[in-house]
Amino acid sequence: MAERSTAAVDVADNSGDKPLTAKADQSTADGVAKNRERDTEDVEAQGSGGTESPGKASPPELHSGHKLARRYRLEECVTRLDGFSSWRAVDEKLRRAVGVHILPADHARARSVLAAARSSALLGDPRFVQVLDAVEENDLVYVVHEWLPDATELTALLAPGPLEVYDAYQMVSQVASAMAAAHREGLAHLRLNPNAILRTSSGQWRIRGLAVNAALRGVSSESPQRTDTEAIGALLYAALTQRWPYESDAYGLAGLPKDVGLIAPDQVRAGVHRGLSELAMRALANDGATASRHESACTTPEELVKAIGEMPRIRPPEPAFTAPPDYQRTTYQQGTYGRPAPHPGVTQPVPPPPPPLQSRTGRALKWAVSALLIAALGLGSWQLADALMDRGGKSDENQDQTNDDGDKNSTAPKPTKTLSIEDAAEYVAEGDAQHPGDVKLTYDSSMTTGWRTSSYKDGPKIVIKPGVGIVYDLGSAQEVSAATLSLRYGGNHTTAELYAADSLTPSSLDSLKKIGSATTNSTTATVKAGKPVKSRYVLVWLTALPYSGADSANYSYAGYKQAITNVKFTG
Repeated sequence: MAERSTAAVDVADNSGDKPLTAKADQSTADGVAKNRERDTEDVEAQGSGGTESPGKASPPELHSGHKLARRYRLEECVTRLDGFSSWRAVDEKLRRAVGVHILPADHARARSVLAAARSSALLGDPRFVQVLDAVEENDLVYVVHEWLPDATELTALLAPGPLEVYDAYQMVSQVASAMAAAHREGLAHLRLNPNAILRTSSGQWRIRGLAVNAALRGVSSESPQRTDTEAIGALLYAALTQRWPYESDAYGLAGLPKDVGLIAPDQVRAGVHRGLSELAMRALANDGATASRHESACTTPEELVKAIGEMPRIRPPEPAFTAPPDYQRTTYQQGTYGRPAPHPGVTQPVPPPPPPLQSRTGRALKWAVSALLIAALGLGSWQLADALMDRGGKSDENQDQTNDDGDKNSTAPKPTKTLSIEDAAEYVAEGDAQHPGDVKLTYDSSMTTGWRTSSYKDGPKIVIKPGVGIVYDLGSAQEVSAATLSLRYGGNHTTAELYAADSLTPSSLDSLKKIGSATTNSTTATVKAGKPVKSRYVLVWLTALPYSGADSANYSYAGYKQAITNVKFTG
């Protein structure tokens, strides 16, 4: 795992006084923590039903310079409350910064914190700040996690104003997709708020505190998927409006006017993207609020991912073009050696350009050059005509022979055309889906975005399922002769197959007609049909994947994997 770290721990933030779907216990800080996160909270803006007493365990006497496991040297306490403390530390073995949560082993929440940390570590999704260690030792329980010095909290990003439309779209897409993956593994966050969302210097969005922050605060929920989905809706609402979608102020954001209720983001601020505004309302539909535009509410992160995938894709803004400076016309500058310097403020006369060739010698030179050009043109024309006559004679001799055979055998090749793609959907023959929300990125004309598979331990041939792929809708039945795939990873080896399908959701792989297959070790693959096949729906099916290392830019761990960045069909 690449070395990363997080700048702070979201376990004690200042929230509003209106819960989303749950409520957590109240607490106060002891004045030790001094980081940018708030260390007191009156009533949680997000949490769970019910409270849990932290018990009478007192925090251990720790100080800067103390070492845990003779490896983790504590540097600075960033949070201390409810009997636990959070520190910035240094892993002296790997020489990197880490974050550490510490609480007594007899703390009422010690067991649940250990269990949450170990479950979160097993997920191993790079979209989350990773748990590196979870240990009970010397009457202490401590959880070690990444520390990201190059990351910025959403709270800080919203301080100057709302996010740009594309940034808000990327944030909600990545956060919803990550939480959908976590819930498939039975993990919930329950404390998603602007302090828990980080954007790295490379533009990736990361989530910290999965399961652990809720366990540290004793937060639980009867409907964890609904709680996290509503929290994502609140994050999107804040990103679009710079307002917290409840009456109480929270996370440095002003709340909504009292007695108005939950109103759509495009009614709070002018110029808000309508599709994202509706998406936020669908996720926030709860406790009397209704989904806008008669769309059904999103109650799980998976439904939210599907709703995002159905939206028209929001493209990144065009890069600003800086016009070059105006052309400055210069004049011939004569030397000044041996001449008096000009007096300041006195306009100097501009010397006139040299006159054209108007003398007798000049006119003779122009006529000589013109005559040479005319002679050269005449000679060239004569040689060209002679060469054409020779070729014409030879072609006349063989004309009878070629005409008979040529009329029968020489047929002009049929021109190929690029087929347009109207829609696409991931095809799941067996097991779990890969990343269904990203299929539209494979035909958006961008080579930097795409759809990726999971990382598998066995390969190159996929052994736990028959394959993975995407069905494309060409709009109408078309003659398909080839497909060209642009891939993210090279290596030994990628196998791609092409099938004619009867719909975007075929009943089974066996019912499809195979068009062709290809195997490649590079980042491009062309699958050609032996004979063009007419079909409206075409399945691109991957059955073997190359091995590639960790790819943080694509949120992918090392393993046998592949990503399709662009697909083009020809017919």
